[in-house]
Amino acid sequence: MTGYSLRAATTADIDAFSRVIRGAFFVTSEPDPSDSIRTVLDPSRYTLAEFGGQIVGTAGIFTRDLAVPGAVIPAAHVTGVSVAPAHTRKGLLRRMMTDQLTSVPEAIAVLWASEGRIYQRFGYGLASQNVTLRADRRELSIRSTVGGDTGTLRSAAPSEVLKELSEVYGRVLAERPGWSSRDDAWWGHLTTDLEKHRDGFTATRAVLYENAEGVVEGFTRYRVRSEWDDNGPKGEVNVVELVAATPAAEAALWRFLLRVDLTRTVVKGLSSVDEPIFHLVDEPRRLGGKIGDGLWVRIVDLPRALVSRRYAAPVDVVLEVTDELLPANAGRWRLRVGAGGALVNCSPTDAPADLSCDVLELGAAYLGGTKLGALAATGRVREHRPGAVAAASTAFGWHVSPASIEIF
Repeated sequence: MTGYSLRAATTADIDAFSRVIRGAFFVTSEPDPSDSIRTVLDPSRYTLAEFGGQIVGTAGIFTRDLAVPGAVIPAAHVTGVSVAPAHTRKGLLRRMMTDQLTSVPEAIAVLWASEGRIYQRFGYGLASQNVTLRADRRELSIRSTVGGDTGTLRSAAPSEVLKELSEVYGRVLAERPGWSSRDDAWWGHLTTDLEKHRDGFTATRAVLYENAEGVVEGFTRYRVRSEWDDNGPKGEVNVVELVAATPAAEAALWRFLLRVDLTRTVVKGLSSVDEPIFHLVDEPRRLGGKIGDGLWVRIVDLPRALVSRRYAAPVDVVLEVTDELLPANAGRWRLRVGAGGALVNCSPTDAPADLSCDVLELGAAYLGGTKLGALAATGRVREHRPGAVAAASTAFGWHVSPASIEIF
């Protein structure tokens, strides 16, 4: 590590650290000053590594909130972690990640992992799974109209209906662990639709579902790529996202997507493992679901993180936690949750441990998707009091599986 130094970025560094990120991910184009991502990044939250006066490593954070079971809390959205190829295998990544985690004010950090093996070394646990759907729409139909199909659909360019999109998203956000907050800048970034980024698809369109009173209850953003063969059309509908506040909106929007003319396939990434569409269609295997990893969660401030979410059941358990990187999290903690999953207290204790694990396992369980019971089956959570795993696993669970509907 001789000759390396760390510092916070400034606005003047954006092009330079962007080149490091692009080089690490094999992006051949030069940084673009008009790129909408620049409207949402805060250079001061980027840790830069320098060698010989040149930037050779980056680790950034977006300042956003995250929906967790029963709450929406600040979370460090880690992004742009990269090391220039000539400077890898020197401990530089560990130095940047350690610096980042020891300085963030948020109680948790979250990220999408290029490779999971990288971030488990720093205490990140796999907290959600995402499903990619590749549906053969000719073999699918919605089984029935849910709640009465009395609403109407309205099509628009996303930029024309940002207010409606934002309002619906805001209504749904708190009920969907793993979703991230979006201010006006984020909405502007997410709906920027330059032709050079479309990869053969049309411009993105929005379709809004309005109930009988004219209230928007859901929307989808989608695009279409045309394709033909000797047998005729076989276009693809790419669903950017679908957000529904009611069952009627969910069914109506999916019904629309499965009926787009001249298409044969509907693709939707970043779906939840318990996506309602699995229970709406008449032949769910034709949805072609494939499961992959989603968000990875790192608990930064253990007691603050555990009292910031709600729980599915009352529990009184002593957790013995190890944390090599952040020793303030290590030790025995008594977690007490009252009726209704509230009245939470988490404090140090000398009482005997009921369960023991690393902070990674608590991060994995934090959003309510990964079960402590499943981790116990691997030996990564160890039970010292009979029944403690079952009680804690139930309490940490949640009625909605976590998923993130955007990669940051």
